[in-house]
Order: sequence, then C-alpha cells, then structure tokens
Amino acid sequence: MSTPEHGIKRWTAKRKTQLVLRILKDETTVAEAARRYDLKPSEIQSWVDEGIKGMENNLRARPRDIREQYEAKLKEAYAALGEAQLEIKVLSAKPARLGRDVVKSVQAELQTEGHKVSLTKLCC
Repeated sequence: MSTPEHGIKRWTAKRKTQLVLRILKDETTVAEAARRYDLKPSEIQSWVDEGIKGMENNLRARPRDIREQYEAKLKEAYAALGEAQLEIKVLSAKPARLGRDVVKSVQAELQTEGHKVSLTKLCC
C-alpha cells in the first residue's frame, strides 16, 4: 500500500487531465489514485465523468460551446423549478378538500366496522 503523495497542493486542470488519462488507459484505478493522492474516490470519479463529457462534446460534428452548455443546463433547471412551483400550487390550493376527503374515507371505514361517527366528531 502506497502512502499519499502530499507534494500536490492544488489540482490544476492539467494535473486532473493527466490522472484521468491514466485511469482511462487502465494504468491506474480510481481507488488506487484516491489512496495515492489522499483524495475521495467520488471526487476523482467526477473528474473522469466530466472528462468523458468534455471529450464527447469535442468529438461532436458541431460541438457546443461553454455558453450553450450552461444555457442548456439553465433551461433544464428552469423547467424543474417550474414543475416544482406548479406542484406546490396544486398542493396548497386544495388542503381543505384533501382533508375533507381523508376524513370522509376514515368515516367510511368506521362505518364498515359498525361504528357510526359524524363528520363533526371526526374533525374536532
């Protein structure tokens, strides 16, 4: 088992690229690199994943520039936010009705068990 190499204080893009290339060439593994450099495996794996994404983009017939990539991510985020806001509106618009439906279903279950209870008693 090798000891961590503490000589590297800052992981520049160039150093990350060199390590990712070594991993992709099967010269080392994420786990070995994590032990060697005293890093989290998840951090190194994220570098590998980002490197692969960058390569895929650069090998496209028409690569996206950085601005297009951020705009696409921003569009996805706005869509997710819109869906979340809509869900909040739907849930907050019907609390009384949803509560009433729950109480009525409890009342119906009690009636099937032979207990007759008014809605007023169930709500209080």
